[in-house]
Amino acid sequence: METVLIALGSMVLYVVAYRTYGRYLGRRVFRVEPDRVPPSVEREDGVDFVPSKRSLVFGHHFTSIAGTGPIVGPAVAVVWGWVPALLWVTFGSIFIGAVHDFGSLIVSMRHRGRTIADLAGDVVNPRVRLLFLLIVLVALWIVLAIFGLVIAVVFAVFPSSVMPVWLQIPIAVGLGVWVRRGGSVMIGMAVSAVLMYATIAWSAGVDWANVWGPDMPLLPAGLTSVISPVAFWTLLLMMYVFVASVLPVQTLLQPRDFINAVQLLIAMALVTVGLLVSRPAIVADAVNFSPAPATEGAVVPGFLPFLFVTIACGACSGFHCLVASGCSSRQLSSERDAQAIGYGSMLTEGFLATLVILACAAGIGMSAGKGLNPATGAEVWHQYYATWGGDKGLGAKLTPFIEGSANMIESIGLSHDFAIALMGVFVASFAATTLDSSTRLQRYIIAELAGGGKETGAKAFRIPVLTNRFVGSGVAVVTALALALGDAFTKQSDGTMVGLAGAGKGGLILWPIFGATNQLLAGLALLVVTIWLVRQKRPAWVTAVPMVFMLVMTGWASVELMRGFMRQDGKLLLTCVMAMMFVFEVWIVIEAAALVVRQRRERRLLAGA
Repeated sequence: METVLIALGSMVLYVVAYRTYGRYLGRRVFRVEPDRVPPSVEREDGVDFVPSKRSLVFGHHFTSIAGTGPIVGPAVAVVWGWVPALLWVTFGSIFIGAVHDFGSLIVSMRHRGRTIADLAGDVVNPRVRLLFLLIVLVALWIVLAIFGLVIAVVFAVFPSSVMPVWLQIPIAVGLGVWVRRGGSVMIGMAVSAVLMYATIAWSAGVDWANVWGPDMPLLPAGLTSVISPVAFWTLLLMMYVFVASVLPVQTLLQPRDFINAVQLLIAMALVTVGLLVSRPAIVADAVNFSPAPATEGAVVPGFLPFLFVTIACGACSGFHCLVASGCSSRQLSSERDAQAIGYGSMLTEGFLATLVILACAAGIGMSAGKGLNPATGAEVWHQYYATWGGDKGLGAKLTPFIEGSANMIESIGLSHDFAIALMGVFVASFAATTLDSSTRLQRYIIAELAGGGKETGAKAFRIPVLTNRFVGSGVAVVTALALALGDAFTKQSDGTMVGLAGAGKGGLILWPIFGATNQLLAGLALLVVTIWLVRQKRPAWVTAVPMVFMLVMTGWASVELMRGFMRQDGKLLLTCVMAMMFVFEVWIVIEAAALVVRQRRERRLLAGA
């Protein structure tokens, strides 16, 4: 019964927060103006600036910010106890994450759809703009490099997810054509959902390991001696995201994200109903600030500050400011929709993270006697969480959530195989939407660094050719491939090159610093929004308090990461990159503080005169 009360209580709390605090932000702080001409109309180009229906933008925005972040983070952080994880997700999403997203969206819409990183030059100074853009460039570079690996691992662990994920593409293109020709969004949504779940049901009944081989679905066995499964999927996915990035947003990206949003809401509803029916008992530790290391001598990150870095999406994530200001602000047809997209999407993601915590803390206990053969559900949980598991690979992070959710869904009468396929497609699809959106966002950042042309009017490196969407997307994809498959050119112990047959782990080199870099972006975005509010003479405490919290936690985490890397051999690159991010953070904060001091001094001088 405890899990039911948590799920229903969090749902009610999010609805109340949306109607109270969210409304206060919209009316009193950001002062939404429904009649104001939005960037999508002012700068409509049919490619990036496209006025769209709120439901379509919600689908695109929600799936882009969600990805696998609100799944992986909570699934790892439960090792510190389900109570601190739940508290951070609940209150973090209401008072920090949703405020961050809403503010980034509004500020971008008030400045012709420019990204929050680019706007730092107007709000603070041009140096901060350049530093911010470089931080974003590195963060997105890491995302692009590793998410091909993320999807490949999901395909390997849950092979029934492969075909449904790829078949979403023609379904999405068909939905886009239907809507552009004036078709009903509701009818299109219903047909797309039926087709999507038909592919899942079909795929769940196929033994893909026997059809395609045990190594990787859809990769012919003869190719494994030439290219690794991970490298194969990375190449294929990068070719796909290049095409998706240069196509008009309403052709593929927007309808596919809308389909995934429908899928997510249906999956969340199934998990919620399954939870209400099964009412699983919580088998996880309520609090465990010092989990044991998996191996002797291994370093376990401290509860503080790493809880707030490990759980990013679902509570607060810097990546969201890029989606809000780089994509969604260019698609909203009215500021009237900003609260639903900026604030509402984040609260919905918070509820998803709550369900993940319950799946890992209670649903996983329902596996007792289903092949694992433990005596109690608590023993199942300890199989995954007896020791720190943040370094055990993506499969170990996803399995507790997939199994726990499938157990609860199974309780409403669906087969276990279908439930596993459903949740596998759910995870892989959201990794793919993150990859899609990250490529387009990286193209925007490259264009803004190269000068921005007519999009920004601000200059950086003056390389006009990089503002071309085909060239910019090509640079984003090629550099991500270079990082992801860069280990192909390293030497093995026998002196031979690793080659493509053994490549596919290059992007993982920078994975440990992604969490800190991502949360650093959130703190810096809140800083930009705070200064903007101060200049507008509006209540700035709503963003200033979260800003200080996020910058302190990420700065603390950065120092701890650097100390850890310096004690390990072969971590020079990680140490240097983390040091660079930390220096950039301190530099930007100093620049912003100097601006505030200077403006106060000027106001006092004017008042004295």
